[in-house]
Amino acid sequence: MPIDLSGKVALVTGSSRGIGRAIAVSLATHGATVALNATSNVSETAQAITTLGGVSSTHIADIRDAEAVREMVDSIVTQHGSIDVLVNNAGVRRDTLMLRMSEDDWQDVLATNLTGAFHCTRAALKHMIRKRRGQIVNMGSIIGLRGNAGQANYAAAKAGLAGLTMSTALEVASRGITANLLAPGFIETEMTKVMPQDQQDAIRSRIPLGRFGGPEEIAEIVAFLASDAASYITGQTIVVDGGLSLV
Repeated sequence: MPIDLSGKVALVTGSSRGIGRAIAVSLATHGATVALNATSNVSETAQAITTLGGVSSTHIADIRDAEAVREMVDSIVTQHGSIDVLVNNAGVRRDTLMLRMSEDDWQDVLATNLTGAFHCTRAALKHMIRKRRGQIVNMGSIIGLRGNAGQANYAAAKAGLAGLTMSTALEVASRGITANLLAPGFIETEMTKVMPQDQQDAIRSRIPLGRFGGPEEIAEIVAFLASDAASYITGQTIVVDGGLSLV
């Protein structure tokens, strides 16, 4: 079934670069009006959407701030008439071994990656429930499923997203709203490009498909989950890691 998001309004957090930008562009390509969110400039993403003939709006807000999120979501609904799709993609990393991890390193990652998703979900649901429709896609990680040395904060936040996703799915299924978690493996983004080459090579050697994924490959799965073609999928964790979790 072709992916058709015509008439849908989608909010993508953390859409200034990387996977978030790819998701926003993909949703626009499939017909959605895309509300772009970040704490900094999203002009390159907006320009990419304009170039392909899509429609977007820009909403600079810190998702750690519950009131800022509420105002952002209300503004999107006022401007576009609804909010039909929420992609909780925004995230940060503060990698270090647990014994060296500061309180700020822990709190900042949890506040952005997990509490921020809660703020956005709660605000969006108020509008989705009224219309009795909606799709929520949370961006997790295989790190949240298997852990990783030096990433206790990141792993805890992404594992928390899995619980948030399942609980959300159970609470709102009767209102025609779905919630799913996407758990990517190693994807070619700014974060992976700064890794030492020997570390990248070592990871690739463990991936059965022999390569990192591309942001567009993640984005197309998000577009599918945001579409009516995925209307009977909810509360699921979908792993996209080239087979890494199999070894």
